[in-house]
Amino acid sequence: MDAQGRGRADNIDPADQWVLNPNTGEYELRLSPSAPQSAVPGPRRPPTGGGRAPGRRPATPGRQQTREAAPAETLPAPRRRRAAPPEEPLPGRRGRRPEKKSKSKKVLMWTGGTMALVLVGVGTAGYLVLKHLEGNVTTTDVGSAAKNGFSKNEAFNILVIGTDKRTGAGNEGYGDKGSVGHADTNVLLHVSKDRTNATALSIPRDLIVDVPDCPTKQPDGSTKVIPGTAGVRFNTSLGQDGRDAGCTMRTVKELTGIAPDHFMMADFNAVKTLTTAVGGVEVCVGKPINDEKSHLKLPEGKSVVKGEQALAFVRTRHAFGFGGDLDRIKVQQQFLSSLMRKMASGDTLTDPSKLYNLANAATKALTVDTGIGKVGALKDVALELKKVPPKNITFLTLPVIDNPAEKVHATVVVNKNTAPQVFDAINNDVSFTEVKKKKKADKSAEAARLKGPQSEASEVRVRVFNGGAAGGSAQETVNWLQTSVGVLKSENAANAPEIPKTTLEYAPDQAPQARKLAALMGLSGAALKPGESFTNSQGMPTMTLTLGKDFKGAGVPLTPPTKAPDVEGKSTADKVQCAS
Repeated sequence: MDAQGRGRADNIDPADQWVLNPNTGEYELRLSPSAPQSAVPGPRRPPTGGGRAPGRRPATPGRQQTREAAPAETLPAPRRRRAAPPEEPLPGRRGRRPEKKSKSKKVLMWTGGTMALVLVGVGTAGYLVLKHLEGNVTTTDVGSAAKNGFSKNEAFNILVIGTDKRTGAGNEGYGDKGSVGHADTNVLLHVSKDRTNATALSIPRDLIVDVPDCPTKQPDGSTKVIPGTAGVRFNTSLGQDGRDAGCTMRTVKELTGIAPDHFMMADFNAVKTLTTAVGGVEVCVGKPINDEKSHLKLPEGKSVVKGEQALAFVRTRHAFGFGGDLDRIKVQQQFLSSLMRKMASGDTLTDPSKLYNLANAATKALTVDTGIGKVGALKDVALELKKVPPKNITFLTLPVIDNPAEKVHATVVVNKNTAPQVFDAINNDVSFTEVKKKKKADKSAEAARLKGPQSEASEVRVRVFNGGAAGGSAQETVNWLQTSVGVLKSENAANAPEIPKTTLEYAPDQAPQARKLAALMGLSGAALKPGESFTNSQGMPTMTLTLGKDFKGAGVPLTPPTKAPDVEGKSTADKVQCAS
């Protein structure tokens, strides 16, 4: 009788017959206290003695275990079922109908005595044989730029970076010749705390940014601070002057106010190996493609691409749109959506060969920070990602405009009118798709200050102080109030002592003005401070607005948004789109 048959005959769950031997670090099959112990095939520790490799060996009743096998008392006894059901036919036996797997068991499978746990998600990996796959993963210590570990109970942000380094066979024709590995493709992935939604924000490589000073770990263990540079392309935040992925993470935080918790980085080989491992990815184009630069040839409509052809698909720029990086980003978002659907499909999850190939390819393709450098941490990341429905995974591109400093537009800059609202929504865990949320009524005294009649914007009088916001914020706010929302009776009152939170002080008879200004600026009830008014040079009572350290910029609400802004070109992972 085989292992599973013996387990069923004894009313023992087959999964419980495999236990971890603490002496060898291997999973072993335990049929009974005196039965032979069968080691799980896969990577093993060096033998602990005798020069003999651990493995399967006969056990004679009463014979003392050798050092390569765990003592019988260290192995937990098999768990028995509460009630013995009628004997079931074994899965896969000819002529017998296999048991129907539950949804959860699609990701936890026993194949040939090896525990296989599949991870699916953007840029993530899986594991079949823990020790083997953990050896595949490359890690980079980016210091304080990343968190020390992964929390399953919080919202999290992962920066996914694709470099343009020409490593690997067949990649000589892609990227920049001699590139040190710049941040060519960049996706900031935010996963909500309740796992109902996620947002994948693409950051253009040609976006002009200020790269901050960056501490980097050197091979000898020392730390070197690489000076920052202002007004450069975003892609130079990696590789240039020895910058590591931590520099890219710091640049993202400087740019968006959103702090990445971890990073995952891959090169050209990742696209080729992952698409091959899953048997190809379906893509769609709105016209026949014959691009001489990327050598991409596709007929109109749907095609399945993998390996070299998949890499050509995500690298081509001239085949779609206006031939620029922003058009390529749209194509890459469509490709990632399709890859995610393929990785999560039953065709992949129920095929042991594809599972192993996917896990092996993904872990080899990744470089991650040390905080998630263990396969156990990557498993946790991916299982949390898997909870998010594809229909609620939104792909969007950071809002930008052409660089006004250039006559021939080769770079872009942040659109200050629309980008801050996008950053604010992500920072406050707001979904870009419709998800059900439980709302609680706020009955506090602070909330009551916002209720009641409001003045017209033209009637609002306010002077603006800078009490800890970025330099120039007071004048920037006055300009915004006057030109964007019609508060013409506003003035810059220069600097004030630093305060942590923005406040608006007003006299009792100015409450309607205060409520109006709060509504225009997105101030909370806590920001409104009943007090005294100031009499200006015209003898008119004026409210006092002091911008604190929490001020995010003119026009950016200080209260957490309840709805994300509408962003042009956004898409969701469940939708099939054709690139054109």
